[in-house]
This record gives sequence, structure tokens and C-alpha cells, in this order.
Amino acid sequence: MHRSLPHAAPRRPAHRASSVADAASPARLTTASALALFLTLAVPAHAQESAAPAAPQDAPAASTTPAPAAPAAASSATPAALSGVTVRGQTVVTTPVSVLDREQLQLRDTSTLGAALDGEPGVQASHFGAGASRPIMRGMDGPRVQVLSNGAEIQDAASVSPDHAVVTEPLLADRIELLRGPSALLYSAGAIGGVVNVTDERIPTAVPDRPQGRVGLRASSAAREAAGAFSLTAGSGPIAVHVEGAARDAEDYRVGKGWNSARVEGSQARGNTGSVGVSWVGSQGYLGVSAARQTRTYGLPGHSHDIEDCHPHGTHLHCGGHDDHGHDDHGHEDEHGHDHDHDHDHADVPRVRMTSNRYDLRGEWRQPVAGIEAVRIRGGLTRYRHDEVEDGAIATTFNNRANDWRIEAQHAPVAGWRGVFGVEGSQRRFSALGEEAYVAPSTTTRQGLFWMEERQFGAVGVSATLRHDWQRVQAASLGERLSHHGSSLALGATWRFAPEYRASIGFTTASRMPSAEELFARGLHMATRTYELGNAALRPERARNIDLGLAKTAGNTTFSVNLYHNRVGGYIHARTLDALNGVQLLQYSQDDARFTGVEARVQHRLDGRWLGAQWRTGAWADVVHARLANGERLARLAPARAGFTLGAQWAEWDTELEWRLVQHQRKVAEFETATPGYGMLNWRLRYTSAGEQPWQAYVQLNNLTNKLAYVHTSFIKDAAPLMGRSLVVGLSKAF
Repeated sequence: MHRSLPHAAPRRPAHRASSVADAASPARLTTASALALFLTLAVPAHAQESAAPAAPQDAPAASTTPAPAAPAAASSATPAALSGVTVRGQTVVTTPVSVLDREQLQLRDTSTLGAALDGEPGVQASHFGAGASRPIMRGMDGPRVQVLSNGAEIQDAASVSPDHAVVTEPLLADRIELLRGPSALLYSAGAIGGVVNVTDERIPTAVPDRPQGRVGLRASSAAREAAGAFSLTAGSGPIAVHVEGAARDAEDYRVGKGWNSARVEGSQARGNTGSVGVSWVGSQGYLGVSAARQTRTYGLPGHSHDIEDCHPHGTHLHCGGHDDHGHDDHGHEDEHGHDHDHDHDHADVPRVRMTSNRYDLRGEWRQPVAGIEAVRIRGGLTRYRHDEVEDGAIATTFNNRANDWRIEAQHAPVAGWRGVFGVEGSQRRFSALGEEAYVAPSTTTRQGLFWMEERQFGAVGVSATLRHDWQRVQAASLGERLSHHGSSLALGATWRFAPEYRASIGFTTASRMPSAEELFARGLHMATRTYELGNAALRPERARNIDLGLAKTAGNTTFSVNLYHNRVGGYIHARTLDALNGVQLLQYSQDDARFTGVEARVQHRLDGRWLGAQWRTGAWADVVHARLANGERLARLAPARAGFTLGAQWAEWDTELEWRLVQHQRKVAEFETATPGYGMLNWRLRYTSAGEQPWQAYVQLNNLTNKLAYVHTSFIKDAAPLMGRSLVVGLSKAF
């Protein structure tokens, strides 16, 4: 049996930053049962319609604003799975989007971006211990999920490998927005899975009347974690200044009952983030700059030195000296079995030491000339480095020196059509030096043109987005210089067929160009226990996606359902050619693929009060099916999930109980093992004081039953299960 990988300015209130979108027995969860329960809970209730909130006047031209809904559970994102693309406050086009605001993020695991978003319909996490975790959207990850900071691409090494952290700090986020389908095209043609935009207040867009800010502290028991964050914005005359910072320190975390160890060795994580920004704010716009620095140190669980001599012989793996071909036990468990990743001393667990410095420029000029309502500019410069340290010495160094820029103009209405057009570009010089330098140094240069138009026809709104992208990738050490280009188109429409209801449809055809890692990788990657072979003959992917949605946006009951089907021509994937001693030989290849899925959420506010409290219930579910055209399954495909909540609010108190089910994943690729499902119970309680400047205190009990749970989407699923029972307490204060 083969073994899988362990697996003079007017004074206004300060605005938020510009936004892209205004082993126990396995749990058994079938798609039919999840949808049946959803439909049972989604019986409409009559209520008055509420108006959608207007976008900030300085919001960018194609942001999205959440639809109105019944009061959400404290832990749930705004149920805006159907929201409109907004141009200066006019919402006309429905696109799938979810929004997590600051209060909702407060009750999430904010140790990593992936952990903060895990549990949103359609979003799971790659999970690489406590230090690194990227979001997986609609079964896709890596470069197919674009991560932005205030609309700008985050330049790090996270898309290169799942053991590399995303350079963002959820503790400092004002909100996190999730865009899928046509709405994502305005920012990236390659984000066929979706776009994650993390907004903060790093560059002020207005001068506050008085100093404003917030401070927060939290601690958790399972990882003995302590964390804190603060922000402050002040100004005088036309100048506004913002400073913010965050710090966290966590030890190896404790897992659920029944594992071979109480804690995951090498899962410790600590880091610091700080930034300062200054803006000039005038009557027609603003211009601001900021400097930010993040340092982070975290361990890499599951690391093993017994694979250092593994290398390919053609399409087969060979481990050991050339006199020992080692294929007598090919494909079998090693003598340590499941536990072999935990036999090293703590000092032998590698650590990542990461430093990122980023400098940003952003500005907006409103009404610059006749016919143009606003011009917006954005630029960024990033200097990123992380060292992988083993036994006190640097084994491998990753560097990323990058710059990015974007200019867009929003035109005045022409025959009822409103829109935005622009140009953007970036350059990324990436290198890896040392014993795990499995990717050749490369320079990737990209440019893109984009144009979006939208119009309202009574109860129907329509939109169209067009873009064209160019890419040049050069690996001088290999003598390679490759060029790619592609055009993309998105069409969308929404129909408000009743006061509280709307239906939507979207179609996207998008071109994703191969990354430097997919083209030029060649070497052993011990963190994921893979030997990767790139393919310089890869061509751009062509994705064709259709997205159907139905939502009820007001009343005691609100819901949203999205169904999608995505056909990807030339889907780039890491095909497993061979496996030996827990190591896989991967070759980047292309085959046509299909992804089909559904995301759903329903919330219901109960009439009347019981025990003096206002009660609410909710449910959500997601499932994705994916195969290659030849019938092969894709590795680490996200399993089906469902969640159920019961909450109550009484005066200043709010509480919620959540039961989350994850299906046993048996739909596995070759050389991959199934992963058991689980059910997890969580409870939260929060107190919010009355007054203009409230403070909040909260307590959470996560994984109440101390369930041992594995993550099928993780390369190191056996070496790093999910966190066990944990008590979380926190305080926050805005001023």
C-alpha cells in the first residue's frame, strides 16, 4: 500500500481603508442531507425590506458592498454571498462576495489568514501547523487564490509553498472581503478560485476631528498564546497620520485526545507587525504613503532528515545511496509508521525566520477633468526575505524583491453606463539559495489592462469586465525566457424579482498564466516531503466559469445559495509520478479539469423573546467535486462541510453555540490516503458595554469535546492535526 504525505481639507470622520468589496469515528455528511437541512431552514419569513448601505465616497470604483441582512451571528460573515459591484455607491451587479468585519474577526482564530477564513462557505485552509495557512477557495489554492492588501497584491512567498506564511496580520484588519466569480476579474485574471482582500487603515483617507484608535488583547490556552494590537489615527489641518502595531507569541499547541503526543512539536509561532502612514487630504482627494514591517518566526512540523538523499531516476524516486536502490519497500510504510515525523529532538525542528518591509503610495483625485469622476493611483515596493534555520544555521534563504502599481479612472455616466478602466503592472525577482533551493532564481514581469462597465435596466442590472494580461518569466541560470499573454471576459446580471429577493448569473472566461515555480521547479522540498519537477512547456490555463445565485436579503430569515461550474482547459497540477518512504515525486502537468460546487448559508431570527433574550439560528454548507478530464481525482480536495449555530442576545450580552461537521474524505488521488471526518463543538460569549465608545470582553471554548481532527487539504495532515480544546479570552476598546 502506498503512503500519502503526512499530509485645506474638510474634517470628516476617519474612513476605513479602500476596499475591493463595500481520530474519532468519522462524521458522515452527504451533499443531499446538507442541502435538505438547508432548504428546511430557508423557509422565507415576511419582513420589511431594508436598504443596502451606501459605499464610502472614497471607495474604489469596483468595490462590493454587502447586502442587508438580519443581524448576523457573532461568528458568521455578513451573509452577502450575493452582493453588488459598486461604482461610487450605486450597486447594480450581483456577484458572490462575503465580508468579515472587525467584530466578526475578533472571534476567529487570527493566527493566520487561512485560519481566520476557514469556516466561511466555500473557503477552507491549507493548514501547515500554527505558522502558515493560506485560504483555499472553491477547491483551488496557491496562485489561483489572489491575496490582496487594500487592493494591492501581497508580495511574499506564500503562493510558492504552503509552509510559507502570508504577510498579513488579521489582528490589524479592518475587514476581510472574499470575491468569487466575475467580481474577481477586475483585480486578477489568474484568481479563478477567488480573491481575498484584507483592508486596514494604514494610509488615512480623511482627517479625523480628534485622535481615534483601538487596542485589543487576547490569550488562548491550547498554545499558551498571548497577542495584542493597537492603532491610532490623528491629524491637523490637511495632514493625517496613522500608526499601528501587533505582536503575538505562541508555543507548541495541544491537540485533541488520542494522538501519539500531547502537542505538535515545532508548531510554535511568534511575530511582530508595525506600520506608519501619513496622508495629505484635500477637498478633491488625498495622497498618502506608508511604511510597514513584519517579522515572524515559526516552526515547520513534520520535518524529517531521512529523505535528504531522495532524488528521481526518470519517473521513479530513489532514496539512499546508489548502491541501495531502496525499492524493496517501495510504497510501504516505514518502520516508524504514522509516528516517524515526531522522533527528532525539538532542536532539530526547522524554523522559518521571515522579514518583510513594504512601502506604499496611494491617492485619489476626484473630478480632475470633465467626464472623469475620479482617478486613483497605487504603488508598492516590497523587500521580503525568509530563512529556514536548522540546528542554528541557515539552510535555505528565500528572497522576493517586488514592485507593483495600478492606475485607474472612473468615467462619468455615458448613456446610463458607468465604469472604470485602467492599467496595472508588477515585477517580482524571486530567488532561493541553499540546500532546499528547489526553484531556480527568476524574474517575473506582468502588465494588465482592464475595463468594466455596468448599467441598471429597471430591476435588472448588467455588467461586463474585460482585461488583457502579459507576462514574461526569465530564469537566467537555465537560459530560459518565456512569454505568455491572455484575454479574459466576465458578464454578470442580477434580477430583483421581489422586494427582498434577487437572482444572479455570472459567466467568466479567464486566462491564468503559469508561475515561475510551476515552470522551473526542480529539487527536493522537505517541508512538504516532495521532489518537484517543473515544466517549461506549460501554457496558460483557460477557465470558463458559470455562477448562479439566489438570495433573500431582508427580513427575519435571510439566505444565499451559489452554484458554480468551472471548466479549466490545461489545468496545471502537480501529478504524482511515484512515492517512496513518504516522499512523492511531483511533475507539473496539464490536463482539462472540472470543478462543480455549491455554497449556502441561512440565518433566521426567532420572533419574540424567550428567557428575556432574542434568539437566532443558522446553518451553512459547502461541497465541491473536481476531476481531471481523464477521470483522475485531484489531491487534497476540500471535503464537504456543514455548520449549525444557535445564538442569543440579551442586553449587552451575546452568545453562540456552533456545531461544525466535516465529511470523511474518501475521494482521493493516487498515492493519497483518505482522511476521517469529524464534528467540532465551539461556544462563544461576548459582552459589549453601552456608550459612544464601548469596550468588549469575550470568552471562547473551541473544540469543547477535545476532538482529534485531521485536515485533508494539508500536506502534513498526519504530523499536525488541528488544535484541541482551547480557552480563549480577550478585551478590546475603541476610542
